[in-house]
Amino acid sequence: MTVPADGKSPIEVLLVEDDPGDVLMTQEAFEEHKLRNRLTVVSDGAEALAYLRREGQYGDAVTPDLILLDLNLPRRDGREVLAEIKKDEQLCRIPVVVLTTSQADEDILRSYQLHANAYVTKPVDFERFISVVRQIDEFFVSVVKLPPRG
Repeated sequence: MTVPADGKSPIEVLLVEDDPGDVLMTQEAFEEHKLRNRLTVVSDGAEALAYLRREGQYGDAVTPDLILLDLNLPRRDGREVLAEIKKDEQLCRIPVVVLTTSQADEDILRSYQLHANAYVTKPVDFERFISVVRQIDEFFVSVVKLPPRG
C-alpha cells in the first residue's frame, strides 16, 4: 500500500451495523470528507465474527485496523461480539469503538468492562454524525499509533 503525500497510511475499518441509514451516513462521511480509509460493512454480530475469523465467504478478509461496533445487532449482539474479540488472542489488539444510539449507563459500563477502546453515542443529526465519524477517523489515523496488522 502506498503512503500518501501527507505520510498517513490509509487504515482498514470494519463497520458492524445493521441499520441501513446509519451505514449510509457512515459511508457518506467517509466519502464527503475524502477519508482514504477503506470501509467494510457487515450487518450482524455473527457476520462480524465470521469476517474477523476469515470463515466461509470471508476467507480473504483483511484484518481491520479499527472496528466501529453497534451494540444492538441481530444474531449476536455487539456486547457478545466485543467479548469474543477481546478474548481472542489474534483479534484483541484491534481497537473497538462502540458507536451506538444507547446512552444507558449499563451499556457504557459494560462496554468498557469488555475492553472497548471508546464509547460514542451516535448523533441523530446528519451533520453531527458526519462530524463524529470524522473525529473518530482523525483520532485513529493522526493521533493514535495503531498496532501492526496481524
